[in-house]
Amino acid sequence: MSDEPAGGAASEVRAQERRLRRDLGFWGLTGIGFSNIVGSGWLFAAMYAAQTAGPASLLSWVGAGLLCGLVALVMIELGASRPEGGGTVRWPLLANGRLVGTLIGWSTLLSVGGTAAEISAIMQYTAHYVPGLYNGHTLTLAGLGLAAGLSVLLTALNWFAVRMFARMNNLISIFKIAVPIVTVLALLASGWHSGRLTDHGGFAPYGYVACLTALAGGGIVYSVNGFQAALDFSAETRKPRRTLPWAVLAGIGLALLMYLALQVAYLFTVPEHLLGGGWKGVSFDSPFGQLALILNLHWLSSLLYADAVLSPGGSAYVGVAIDARHTYALAKNGTIPRYFMKVDEGSGMPRRALVINLVVIVLFLLPFGGWQDIVSVMGDMYLLIYAASAVAVAVFRTGAGGGTAGWVRGLHWIAPLSFVVASEFVYWSGWHDLRLALPLVLAGLLLFLGMRRPTARAAESDGAGPRRPLAAELRTGAWLVVYLLALIALSWLGTFKGSGHLPAPYDSLAVAAVALAVFFWAVRSGVGHLTAARQPAG
Repeated sequence: MSDEPAGGAASEVRAQERRLRRDLGFWGLTGIGFSNIVGSGWLFAAMYAAQTAGPASLLSWVGAGLLCGLVALVMIELGASRPEGGGTVRWPLLANGRLVGTLIGWSTLLSVGGTAAEISAIMQYTAHYVPGLYNGHTLTLAGLGLAAGLSVLLTALNWFAVRMFARMNNLISIFKIAVPIVTVLALLASGWHSGRLTDHGGFAPYGYVACLTALAGGGIVYSVNGFQAALDFSAETRKPRRTLPWAVLAGIGLALLMYLALQVAYLFTVPEHLLGGGWKGVSFDSPFGQLALILNLHWLSSLLYADAVLSPGGSAYVGVAIDARHTYALAKNGTIPRYFMKVDEGSGMPRRALVINLVVIVLFLLPFGGWQDIVSVMGDMYLLIYAASAVAVAVFRTGAGGGTAGWVRGLHWIAPLSFVVASEFVYWSGWHDLRLALPLVLAGLLLFLGMRRPTARAAESDGAGPRRPLAAELRTGAWLVVYLLALIALSWLGTFKGSGHLPAPYDSLAVAAVALAVFFWAVRSGVGHLTAARQPAG
């Protein structure tokens, strides 16, 4: 039995998938990955990283690049082996069944709030020029109207063919590369201070353990996150097995070089009189913008404030496109009605998915109480896709899922290590975020049970094989529930904004040990699931 849905549902899925236009090449995919990585974070991460680790923050950036590259290898193998629209949502379902597919799909649907957060960031910077957009920390009616209008504009720009989207994103990416380069060159030319790698406490004034803390606390992991964006366009790519791997790695490499250059510029240009209290004592509301003003580079400050609107705008533009592919894939999975799976025949775009995402984004922008606390965890939910993908590639590699492309060598050790790294990324987010994010993901159990009702049988043909008894589905996906509960418990016990009962570095070591055990459990469950799905009925 194949991984495809059976009967009429299979024909419908194949028909819609064929409507996607294979118009993306290497540079289009690289631009998508780079633009999704580089949002508003580049304006702040250098300062927070220096506050946490001092000059040793340079090591943190290199470490983050290597760790993300490791996770990316898993995603690349999946994209090259099984290219399809919204693949990052599809692979967990195909490898581990409906419970895992539903929980990961649910967390991805919630992470649409991350696009709303980028739009909110644009509004916060715009408020410097247009008063009356905010009342305290919530949007006013005028602010909400402007934010909703921007959401509609971003949706409209995604309404047409993917080739047009790629060209426009490439133009935005060029600007997003040019402004940081100009910033680095202008700052270094105007305010270079030698000896910064050894003065003020030395290269690692807060110890080398602080390099690990900076990965999360300094915002480094989240600054280099987003490289997987190109993979969700794998069904719209010319020669995906050749193009995808290099495009993803190029996006990570370009972003890492840019972040390293910005960190160097920050470390060597902070005025000497501000370092009396060490790197921890240096704090700006707008680090590079205020540094430019201190150095009398008013033109650069104006450029940076303009880019503070464009950078998150570019990320939101790509975010709207990615969210549409995810919603399209969720409809293929049967997690949401198949009505939203339809691809417009003329443009090759999943327009119904774009519309439902527009509604979700506007809902997140509404001034509900506690919105900022909730939306801050939406990006963390997407990190679970990294863990689920590591399991999926190991399951498929056994041959039970049809094998893999073989582009990446050493998957037998890369996959479990990637799962551990993804787990650490989630854990390092901290108790303050995870106490909200992970229970919200577990709430997807209610969605899974609701799909089991007789009225939900239309969603059966989702690619995970024939409907199995509830007990069998729960056994196959139990590892994910246990994994999430264990992360919640370890987060509360640990030192990343937790109770501190489990001291560092033993908390991170405990996460690694639990993750490794869960990984092998998950792979065994996935192989059993695919083996059972291929047995003849009756």
